[in-house]
Amino acid sequence: MAAREPDPNLGFLTKRDTEVKLPRPTQVKNKTPAPIQITAEQILREARERQEPDIRPPKQKITDHTELSDYRLRRRKEFEDLIRRVRWNTSVWVKYASWEETQQDLARTRSVWERALEVDYRNHTLWLKYAEFEMRNRCVNHARNVWDRAVTLLPRVDQLWYKYIHMEEMLRNIAGARQVFERWMDWQPDMQGWLSYIKFELRYGVGVLISGEMQHRRALPRWYHAFL
Repeated sequence: MAAREPDPNLGFLTKRDTEVKLPRPTQVKNKTPAPIQITAEQILREARERQEPDIRPPKQKITDHTELSDYRLRRRKEFEDLIRRVRWNTSVWVKYASWEETQQDLARTRSVWERALEVDYRNHTLWLKYAEFEMRNRCVNHARNVWDRAVTLLPRVDQLWYKYIHMEEMLRNIAGARQVFERWMDWQPDMQGWLSYIKFELRYGVGVLISGEMQHRRALPRWYHAFL
């Protein structure tokens, strides 16, 4: 009877009303393992299969120049808004420049790459993608300018030198490739860099071995004396 009487500290509630009733613990009667075991991988796979597909906006079909201009303006505004929020995110700049390239607007694409380099010119990936864009569109002089600036600002990144030399070799500009090698050697690269220079010179015939004697086509370059 005392439990049903209202407690002056609880107002009109009784102590029984404020008791927390926990559910009774269930007892497992059969603890033997089930004949069919379900793994966590199966559960995840079934969950993915039952998951509803993502709702994607319908593809927009552009029919005239006005709609194309509106689409480009909207996309550029989206990229610019995103850059204002995360301007240090390299992937945003790369996506922006790649999209401009798909629009076949090379001037705007270069502008995006240049802006990205103003934010982080020490990121050699930006230089690589910028130069590859110029090479992909057969803008040789622009690509050469990008490589030249890249190796000037980041002379310790060997990949930039290798790519620059590779482009000159693809263009059959052997003299230009040799000049790039000479500039690289001024920075005293590691052994692999010197070996690449030696292989380059042997590939294009600085000298040939005839009866054990070196017959030179020009004066021995610096790499030869470096290994004496």
